[in-house]
Amino acid sequence: MADTRPLLISRRTLIGTGLAVASVPALPAFAAHGPVVTILGDSITAGYGLPQAASLPIQLQAALEKIGVPCLVRGAGVSGDTTANGAGRMDFSIRADTQVVVVELGGNDILQGVDPKMTRANLDHILTRLKERHMNVVLCGMRAPREIGAGYAKDFDVIYPELAKQHGVTLYPDLLTGVGRDPALHQADAIHPNAQGVLIIAAKLAPVVAKELAKRP
Repeated sequence: MADTRPLLISRRTLIGTGLAVASVPALPAFAAHGPVVTILGDSITAGYGLPQAASLPIQLQAALEKIGVPCLVRGAGVSGDTTANGAGRMDFSIRADTQVVVVELGGNDILQGVDPKMTRANLDHILTRLKERHMNVVLCGMRAPREIGAGYAKDFDVIYPELAKQHGVTLYPDLLTGVGRDPALHQADAIHPNAQGVLIIAAKLAPVVAKELAKRP
């Protein structure tokens, strides 16, 4: 039987792939108010290539406040992280007072050509553990580019809807909805969204997170 335990990849291995690995940017101090949302993610959450104020956690908090849902959004993102890395650090990256976790992982699995079976196993581990910790989840889907291979893309794309159904969690089908491959919404690397792209992601994600928060007592 194949070993489906989460594959833990070292930061040295990530550096060897040429992917950017950076520390989570320090967020400014926030007043303790409202519920807590944590984004477990990679460079998009970490704000790679952007000013701190333009990062997804800060913009998502602002977007939630605009629709009348004051809360604290914490970023638990590390540039270069795969689903395996997220599975390995989630227990200490996500604090106990978190009510809703946005899982934003998988893009680096695609870039590294990780077997979709391993990506599925890692995400399954993350969702199982979050359920054990009694935290609600918004699972952000990813779509593999067809250039990487139609078979790989097909196997990868079904991971998120199938796991969301299996675990009974909310699925946000595609993190890059509204951003896609539009060069005007991406940085020069054509991979990471720029500040305007992050604004779009935050605005579209906010109502989904708000509905998940509403399920909490």
